[in-house]
Amino acid sequence: MGGVDVGGGGGGKRKTVDSEINMIPMIDLLMVTISFLLITAVWSHMSRINADAQVPGPPRPDVEQEKTEPEKQLHIMMQAEDKFVLMWKQGNTTVDSIDVPRKDVVSQQGSVEVVRFPDLADKVESEWKAKGQHSNPTDHKLDQAILHTDNKTEFKYIIGVIDAVYKAHRDMQIGPKTEKLPAFNITFAVN
Repeated sequence: MGGVDVGGGGGGKRKTVDSEINMIPMIDLLMVTISFLLITAVWSHMSRINADAQVPGPPRPDVEQEKTEPEKQLHIMMQAEDKFVLMWKQGNTTVDSIDVPRKDVVSQQGSVEVVRFPDLADKVESEWKAKGQHSNPTDHKLDQAILHTDNKTEFKYIIGVIDAVYKAHRDMQIGPKTEKLPAFNITFAVN
């Protein structure tokens, strides 16, 4: 067993102090402390954010950057029971707003009830033809449509609106051939 002899007392009349200090608990405590410090050092290093990777602002302040306007996006609001609201937004600015009456066309396909919105599909297609930004066949970027709904909207109605938005098609050149593809990329937003 490890121990330390603290030595005898000096001089004649003093009583000798001869005791052993057990070193095992001290070594155990030291090992636990060292492992704790090493683990903490590794975790704190992993939680650091690289400050030079995504600093806001222009990469070179001495060179003037050209300002790009945000693209227009079609926001489809389906919170109301009787209408859809189509809003073209550019950044935070509303460019145009159109109300489309909500007429549900429900059909049965096997055991599944399918909901269609033909008026919405026609209006989205005409709006894209009038205001869409990416219509050139060589442009591989899609216009953005954002579907806003509330938490209690049934899934079949959401799918019906997505199908209506996907009705708008555009020509896109892929390699040597031109194909018809949906004009919009849809993002789903729940309020």
